[in-house]
Amino acid sequence: MVALAAGMASAVKFGEEIMAVASVTKVTAASSEGFDAAVREGLARASRTLRNITGLHVIEHKASVENGRIEEYRVTMEVTFILEN
Repeated sequence: MVALAAGMASAVKFGEEIMAVASVTKVTAASSEGFDAAVREGLARASRTLRNITGLHVIEHKASVENGRIEEYRVTMEVTFILEN
């Protein structure tokens, strides 16, 4: 499971130099294997839609529990990518 939500973007120009502008998208992903697998799944899904990904920040870990066992690991992360001209 992966959910995407768009962030904000703006352009910046200093004199003759145009600075790279980044945007951040929030992604929630899940895996039955573990938190690392959920992060990898979320990044793989975001990579199919977004170009120029430069990093990510995991902002939340959650798990669903059934009968005393973790059934699903969930992460919410912010994926940063550089906007194209």
